Amino acid sequence: MILTTTRLLLVCVFVLAFSAGASIGVAALDTHPADAPTPPKVATESDDQPIVWPANVGSPEQVLYAQAQRVQDAIDKLAPRTPGKSNLYLISFAGDGEENVFRNEVEYVEKLFTERFDAKGHVLTLINNPGTLNRRPIASVSNLELAVDALGKKLDPDEDVLMVFITTHGSREHELYVSLDPLPLDQIVPEDLADVFSESPIKHRVFVISACYSGGFIDALKGDSTMVITAARGDRASFGCGTSSDITDFGRAFFVDALNRTTSFTDAFADARKEIDTWETRDEQTHSLPQISTTPAIEAALKKWRDGFKPGPPVPFRVAARERVAPPRLRTDKPAHDLR
Repeated sequence: MILTTTRLLLVCVFVLAFSAGASIGVAALDTHPADAPTPPKVATESDDQPIVWPANVGSPEQVLYAQAQRVQDAIDKLAPRTPGKSNLYLISFAGDGEENVFRNEVEYVEKLFTERFDAKGHVLTLINNPGTLNRRPIASVSNLELAVDALGKKLDPDEDVLMVFITTHGSREHELYVSLDPLPLDQIVPEDLADVFSESPIKHRVFVISACYSGGFIDALKGDSTMVITAARGDRASFGCGTSSDITDFGRAFFVDALNRTTSFTDAFADARKEIDTWETRDEQTHSLPQISTTPAIEAALKKWRDGFKPGPPVPFRVAARERVAPPRLRTDKPAHDLR
């Protein structure tokens, strides 16, 4: 799968326009220590400003041009599959570059699966965040396509499992928000994600989508050997994003809490759903009703994978000290922060 001519033309037109009028700023530093809890940040009128474009990454055009090589560099660093057993590969995708919560989540999941789930060297992480532009591929449909195509050639399509984790905002129209202003990135609807895998040889797939209304992706993604886990039903919001959050509610319940107690995705989902239900009842929120779709074939493939390794110890969640990125101006095409 490759970028379409239309998308390339749009990128070129946009970059020319941006180069004529954009300005570059410097982000303020967040100085709290890595092991200390992050104090909540309250949005104020003074925060209503554009994302700060880092000075050390080049222009938006240069960033876009570098993506194919940046993805290839990440792919080249992957370890060979371990022979004689089922392997798990992971692609994580942090879609919204305006809030650190999504970056925090995929970086933690990378650490969790590397240290506890025997996936060292088998993780690709795509992040939209100004703080990672000089070392991580961005989270875009095009980079996701490149990553899936490459892993389809690296893993054993009949034995291994590919897990795709996406965390971002979601809309009632079942559109996943993909943004790193001023880059012109496509949003993701269920058919887009299904199309990325339409020609993939990878048989065993696990999708975990942490976003509002993410249950709307289940019908497009489910299959004979596919598991789909979503943070909310197709008509419900989920919670825990925003500039005052370190991790989403679903991310904390499923990854930080449940998967540090069990290696079964199905059992972890059941535990996380109960925990989220308790939190939402306590806070008098409309229940998000997380969803799961699974099959005997993917359950058997996952059991075979689990039988091939000894899990590592629990991995604590900590937010690394990093620069503070100012929230952008409000946008009409983005779901409100209280509706992920």
